Amino acid sequence: MKTNEIPIWEKYTLTIDEAAVYFRIGQKRLRQIAAENPDADFLLSNGNRVQIKRKLFEKFIDTTTGV
Repeated sequence: MKTNEIPIWEKYTLTIDEAAVYFRIGQKRLRQIAAENPDADFLLSNGNRVQIKRKLFEKFIDTTTGV
């Protein structure tokens, strides 16, 4: 690991690739969730890239019965 690289569990936002690894949810399904919830608090748009706010998405998963 590089010295300036932040561990995935400490990052505030995650890319779709990182979120797929961290939450063990497929990239396609994460993109679908983002498309279905465009105004969700757990999403951050960085240009045309979607970033997922890790802690807020954890809360979303906690309240959801299925993904």
